[in-house]
Amino acid sequence: MKILNLGCGTKTSPSSDVVNIDWSVMLRIRSNPLLNLCAPMILNDDRLERFRSLPDNLMVHNLAKGIPFAEGTADAAYHSHVLEHLDREVAVDFVRETARVLKQGGILRIVVPDFERCCKAYLAHIETCEREGGGEIERHDAFLKPILLMSVRREAHGTSQQKPLRRFIENLLLGDARKRGETHQWMYDRFNLESLLRKNGFTKVVVQSFNSSLIPGWRELGLDQDKEGREYKPESLYIEAVKA
Repeated sequence: MKILNLGCGTKTSPSSDVVNIDWSVMLRIRSNPLLNLCAPMILNDDRLERFRSLPDNLMVHNLAKGIPFAEGTADAAYHSHVLEHLDREVAVDFVRETARVLKQGGILRIVVPDFERCCKAYLAHIETCEREGGGEIERHDAFLKPILLMSVRREAHGTSQQKPLRRFIENLLLGDARKRGETHQWMYDRFNLESLLRKNGFTKVVVQSFNSSLIPGWRELGLDQDKEGREYKPESLYIEAVKA
């Protein structure tokens, strides 16, 4: 079985069934023998730990140039918190490209922030503020954060946590959050994501949970779980579809 983990970052699976594909700095360092040796000097703290946990089944490739597989060769494709970072017209092309590489009947699994859930939590907290006031009003921006923060962020999160000199150098060399593709360009719920899939080569669209899937042995791959087997990115929407 061949499962493509698209735009994986450092969230990879060591399974021989999985091809982890990304163009991130971390994977480029991992694939370069010289930079690989220099990793302890380039990376620090949790970044170095994540780097050392990367498996060997990696493919360093810029997905903006397409998915590097022939038509109808993959059994399943998966991407988590990738689609919302793409401009809407690019997202359509990406879904079509994914359909191209899947076999007939192949499964696409998409994970995105659940806009519906975020909005429901926001509206519910408005009622709480009206009823209780005080401290609840002070907390209210926390309910706007999941909706707006990733669209307005200027500095990449990882860089913002670094010491001043490293922070300055990373911003200078790598650019801001938008340039690095960290900002959200659109948001999805179960309705507009289903529409996008049905219009671009997929059918049998179904909402899943983090540990349920049509992909055989999904839970064992650990891609939507943390080290303790819990949900890796809570408040996500999990949707699967079958190539028509």
